Amino acid sequence: MITRTPEETRAVARALAQELGPGDVVSLSGDLGAGKTVFVQGMAEALGVTEPVTSPTFTLVHTYAGRVPLVHVDVYRLERLGEFDDLALDEIAADAVIAVEWGDSVADALPPSRTEVALRFGDGDDERFIEVHRGEG
Repeated sequence: MITRTPEETRAVARALAQELGPGDVVSLSGDLGAGKTVFVQGMAEALGVTEPVTSPTFTLVHTYAGRVPLVHVDVYRLERLGEFDDLALDEIAADAVIAVEWGDSVADALPPSRTEVALRFGDGDDERFIEVHRGEG
């Protein structure tokens, strides 16, 4: 699908998040600035998060309370897959939806039942192509 504004991107994410629950994992991929954090903001709204959602690039993990809690992870700065395992997300996020920015770089550590969201730049400044794939499981 194509979105032309950040609000349209958030709306796509809100619709997806309506189908998510505790234990679900969403892997986001795309170029820097393609809208991964904007997408997570839309997911957060649908999950009942009321605080501002920002990129966890430097802290790696942000946890948000909501109707369904959200754990927002950014693995851009990780140098090896073992560092992702060290985050112990299965322990801190069992009752939450987990959104992993740059998830394609840690795909081997994610469950096969994950939802994959790819965001690519379109022709206009704010235009984005969004592809959503559901994993098996």
